Amino acid sequence: MARYRCTVCNYVYDEAKEGKKFSDLPKEWVCPVCGAPKSVFVLLTEQVEEKKIERTVSQVLIDQIAAWGVQYVFGIPGTSTLGVVDAIRKTNGKVKYLQVRHEETAAFMASAYGKLTGHVAACLGISGPGATNLATGLYDAKLDHSPVLALTGMVHRQLLGTSSLQEIDQHAFFEPICVFNKILMSADQTSVLATLAIKNALLNQGVAHIGIPNDVQKLPYETAVLPFEGRMPNLAYGQEEYVIEKAAKVIDEAVRPVILAGFGARGQGNKLLELATKISAPIITTFRAKGIIDEHEPLDVGCHGGVGSTAAAELMQKADLLIAIGSSFSDLSQIPQKKTVQIDINPLMIARRYPVEVSLLGNSAVLIPKLTEKVKEKKNADYLSEIAKLKHTWIAQLEKEADANMKPIRPPYIIKVLNEKIADDAVISLDVGENCWWFGRNFMMKKTQKMVMSGTLATMGFGLPGAMAAALAYPNRQIVCVTGDGGLTMVLGDFLTALKYRLPVKVFVINNKRLGMIMQEQKVEGYESWQTDLYDYSFADFAEHSGGMGIKVTEPNELEAAVDKALSINKATIVDIDTDPRRFL
Repeated sequence: MARYRCTVCNYVYDEAKEGKKFSDLPKEWVCPVCGAPKSVFVLLTEQVEEKKIERTVSQVLIDQIAAWGVQYVFGIPGTSTLGVVDAIRKTNGKVKYLQVRHEETAAFMASAYGKLTGHVAACLGISGPGATNLATGLYDAKLDHSPVLALTGMVHRQLLGTSSLQEIDQHAFFEPICVFNKILMSADQTSVLATLAIKNALLNQGVAHIGIPNDVQKLPYETAVLPFEGRMPNLAYGQEEYVIEKAAKVIDEAVRPVILAGFGARGQGNKLLELATKISAPIITTFRAKGIIDEHEPLDVGCHGGVGSTAAAELMQKADLLIAIGSSFSDLSQIPQKKTVQIDINPLMIARRYPVEVSLLGNSAVLIPKLTEKVKEKKNADYLSEIAKLKHTWIAQLEKEADANMKPIRPPYIIKVLNEKIADDAVISLDVGENCWWFGRNFMMKKTQKMVMSGTLATMGFGLPGAMAAALAYPNRQIVCVTGDGGLTMVLGDFLTALKYRLPVKVFVINNKRLGMIMQEQKVEGYESWQTDLYDYSFADFAEHSGGMGIKVTEPNELEAAVDKALSINKATIVDIDTDPRRFL
């Protein structure tokens, strides 16, 4: 098969690749690059055989992390990561690379992906500023115990320590963030460091970092990929029977037990409900655990803490026993000291704030059924009646607040409409700010819905990246982002990323034109409201001008139709809802 070159732009028509002889092309055919006519093409008489390219360290690294389940890498390509980026390209989609507009978004997406799935995604940044831009998202992963792989380019080995362009001490920079932090200095470290990084990220539930000098990325290297099978422990472990029996005895003696479910109990909703039903106990969740139990279940009484329900607060206060499962006892959860039976897989979480009566160390998926089997069944009718009344009063309060006629549109009404319209299996990503407060307080999660948020770091800007990660993890589910104007502005450029990769996220902006939560905090602490107002901007216009769908809502009677329209469209959408920072006025 022959090849022909365009004498105008040097484009090469290769018959072998095109599957059609050049002579068979019609006379009116033109060069696909410069539009020159067929007549300017010349035959390349010498067929130059392409030199066989050896595999590189970068290719081995990417093949290795792919073998251990990494499907996505988020980042921005640059000088010191070109070898790694090209290695991803050569996987032909086995590992997918998503180019973002800011490295912070890349790290947020990797963190959100880990929280939603329990699996590792990677973020990639260049040396220096690319690495430092990852820090906020990686700290979010660290504090929320999300498994993430961070890859960073570095300057050539011979330039390390010489204050060369874009060089920082990356090992020292990442050390306080990571559970695993290594520099890949030679080819024969590649597979071992890659597998150790993922293993540490999964088992220690945190960030693993590998820095890769530019020259090392391009070194020729060939080795077998290490398989995942046989290299990871089984985490389905529990506690000795006598300890479970001791815990059951303590529960049997309680008159007003309360179950506290934290994020560590995710996926165990049915098992928690069985235990609660058997011992006639209400279930209270932390904010991050919202949705572990369907909040419409009679025994679910909502969250505890600043965004919690009055029912949860009263039942917690009067409880004579707390059964805490997978909770970190965050200060924002405001859990009082109680006689406690605690289940956690992390020994450092046991008795983190207060001493406990009985601790059960292990996987909640294993321990909850064993504990349920051991406890005695009790039907405390009076207690169940009290739980029902407290929950009814709380729901009535939420309904009263959701006034559909008040203008500007009140946040409780916005959340009520979203509650009614969002799909039963939607995945919801929350930003941090007053929008988060309203969602936690007023939204009633269904068991089949998922929620992701920035928990302990509580960083603004998480909502949109979290939604994009959710769209990748759950491509057949409705993806919703609830954010404020402050949080969205921080990552607004990456709405273009959602458009580029056709991620049909639905962004609902509770737009009060100020940093509403900070304004409230100033008021509570006796300060004047100052520097919390924001420049008024139409996010709907931005979405429209970018090629997405933008919907502006200013009137209460427009809201339901706007939400319906947004949820029915298969493209990235921003619904910009004018609201008011006043809470219940």
